[in-house]
Formats: sequence, C-alpha cells, structure tokens
Amino acid sequence: MYRFLLSRQWVILTLVALALIPTMIELGFWQLHRHEHKVALNKVIADSLAAKPVPAESLTSPGATVKHADLYRRVTAKGHFDTAHEVVVRRRTNADGAVGYHVLTPFVLDDGKVLMVNRGWIPANGAQTAFPKIPVPASGEITVTGRLMPDETTAVSGIKNVQGLPDRQIMLISSGQQADRLDKQVLGGYIELTSPAPKGDTPELIPAPEHSDIGPHMAYAIQWWLFSAGVPVGWVVLARRDARERAEAEEQPSEEPAPAAA
Repeated sequence: MYRFLLSRQWVILTLVALALIPTMIELGFWQLHRHEHKVALNKVIADSLAAKPVPAESLTSPGATVKHADLYRRVTAKGHFDTAHEVVVRRRTNADGAVGYHVLTPFVLDDGKVLMVNRGWIPANGAQTAFPKIPVPASGEITVTGRLMPDETTAVSGIKNVQGLPDRQIMLISSGQQADRLDKQVLGGYIELTSPAPKGDTPELIPAPEHSDIGPHMAYAIQWWLFSAGVPVGWVVLARRDARERAEAEEQPSEEPAPAAA
C-alpha cells in the first residue's frame, strides 16, 4: 500500500523533511540563546545603573578592555576637558533618528592619564566635510560622571572604520587609536557623559539604554520548535492522503470498450 514511498518524488520529499527537522530545532536553540543573552545583558545594565558611581580608574586602565560585567557602570573622574583635541564620531543618530555626530572629548585626569568622554549628540547641519561647531564644556577642574563603555569595533557595531575622513572625524570610538593620536596614556573604553549636563540644548546627552524589553526571541524559539514538530506530522498526513487517493483509484472499475456492431 505504501510502496509509492520508494518513488523518486517521495524519497526527495522525505530527505527534505529529515533535513528540515534538525535545522528548525537548531534555529530554535539559536533564538533561545539570543533570549538568554538579552536577559543576561538586561541584568548587567540594570545592576550597573543601580550601583553607586566608582572612580573610573578602579575599573579600567590604559590599554585595558572593559569587562562585560562593568558595562554601563557609572564612574567618576576628576580633571579637565581638552577641547583642543576633541573629535567627532560620524553618522550617529539621536532619539528622533536625526543624523549627526557624537562629540568625543579627552578628559585629562589629575594624574595625567586621559579618559575619553562622549559628551553627546549634535546635529550635522549640512555636509559632513568640515569640523562642526561644538558647544564648549565646563572649563577648569571638574568632576564628571558617566556610563562606562567598551571600545567600539566593526565586528560588534557593524560600522566600517572608514579611513581618509575629514580632519578630526572618526567612525568608531577606540581608546587605542586615541592614545596613538594624543601620544598619551588613555584609559581603555570611554564614558557616556551623564553629568555635568550641557549648558544649552546640545550636545544632547545619550539616554540610558532600555533594559526591560527581552525581545521576541523566546517566542521565535518556540515557533521554530513547533515547525520542527509539524514537519513529521505533515509528512504523515501527506503520505496517508496519497495512499488513500491511490487506493481509491485502484478500486474504481475500469471502463470496458463497447462491443463492435455486427
């Protein structure tokens, strides 16, 4: 009754089904891992934002890599801004989606080391070919507070590190590159400034990251697993329907030709 399963058409269909099942199961686990990563990241962010600020040099040092557990940790530093050597980071958007720059200003600590401070977003206001006009920060010795961030890379951000840009414009924030440019000891990573707030409307301080949304990854994982369970069910349904149709076709009496006239 089911000998038709050995036909070329059914052999191909069966092989495709057998390949789809583990693929869909693997896709489900991939979405589950993304869900777990998102949940873990949200916890790191929540814990970091709730923790009391600590000195920046207690969590990072020249050439160091910011630890994942310290992501968005609030840190403080005492020193002064070096606006003569600040740069802007191209193609950054604000909360409204407008394209502009992030202002990256060296902050010279009392011990001579440098902490790179992302002071926030400013609009591009035209072609990004010349260094934009930037509001000046507070002068003299001050204490800044910000969220500690790791150096940006193309692999993580997806932003290509384009070379040959206009003077004092960069694509990615890299403490190593800034150390080479300034010829000074630069602490690993950088901070997103939270205080003191700018005197005017710009730079716009970068808002704290959203850390309550876990995304749809768990729902996608369950969806893929349901699909994988549906493949064998669908295969059985198709096989039984095909067998029934073949059986009905065989049971139908064949039409005999009419007898020839005498």
